Amino acid sequence: MAANVADFRGPLEAERFAGGQSNPTFRLTTPGERYVLRRKPMGALLKSAHAVDREYRVMHALHGIGFPVPRMRALCLDDAVIGSAFYVMDHVEGRLFWDPTLPELPHGERAQVYDAMNAVLARLHLVDPGAIGLADFGRPGNYFARQIDRWTKQYRASETEALPAMDHLIEWLPAHIPPDERTESAIVHGDFRLDNIIFHPTAPRVLAVIDWELSTLGHPLGDFAYLLMSWRLDPATFRGLLGADLAALGIPDEAAYVASYCARTGRAGIAHLDYYLAYNMFRLAAILQGIAKRALDGTASSQDAHETGARARRVAEAGLRQMERAARR
Repeated sequence: MAANVADFRGPLEAERFAGGQSNPTFRLTTPGERYVLRRKPMGALLKSAHAVDREYRVMHALHGIGFPVPRMRALCLDDAVIGSAFYVMDHVEGRLFWDPTLPELPHGERAQVYDAMNAVLARLHLVDPGAIGLADFGRPGNYFARQIDRWTKQYRASETEALPAMDHLIEWLPAHIPPDERTESAIVHGDFRLDNIIFHPTAPRVLAVIDWELSTLGHPLGDFAYLLMSWRLDPATFRGLLGADLAALGIPDEAAYVASYCARTGRAGIAHLDYYLAYNMFRLAAILQGIAKRALDGTASSQDAHETGARARRVAEAGLRQMERAARR
């Protein structure tokens, strides 16, 4: 820290954040400043997973154009320092919300929080990757084909029990990629959801989008549909809104939320939404299965990894329902 972080002054205390299923994250506290450190998990890891150097690169680039991300301070790729690669960024003081119904907020503020998320994601998808040095941050074109192949391999490498819904999705998804969606490309976050956003302490304003581990260049509608999964999943399956009285809560319904994103990004609509949702539920189920495997192996980052991993089956079954909806259209 003294050699690589400007104006650093010790002594230093480190405390691990609770929650999170991927890269272990720590608060670093000094007498004058607070920072955040993210590192790779210990133990054997799946190929290409937990790429903290990619997180550092995309956030550093986006911070340079005023996009709401923490300021990057240092990247260390030398495993000898703390046992794995890691990076250090500024600590952003604000609010994290875990329950998508936002029970801690007044009625009128909930819609503003959801609108702020919508606006920030739309802004991300309108950034020109080449203009901020990220032209090579991902491979161009065929995003869904490549992602389905990647997550199928990740799922198979983490498989601990038979999930018939996943087998159906693995067979159906690559054969039904929308033919007009193969070339569009943007910076995609890959895990853009409520609890990966730090809001202002008192206002419904986004201060920082965090957890960029899955970011790449890809199709923006795949990224947006990941956020939209909340409207199609119930709370027991994965922090969803399905079954909630959205009007009473003051939260926009799915159609209104889609319309807001389309207006901000200049789209007339989203023709293959059910496909994108099926794809994202397949992908989320593969991620959850990876957490389940790491829990069995003793390398999971969170104490509730067993419970989270057990949701893989329910998410896959929800994805199968979206697949059936898409097939009927």
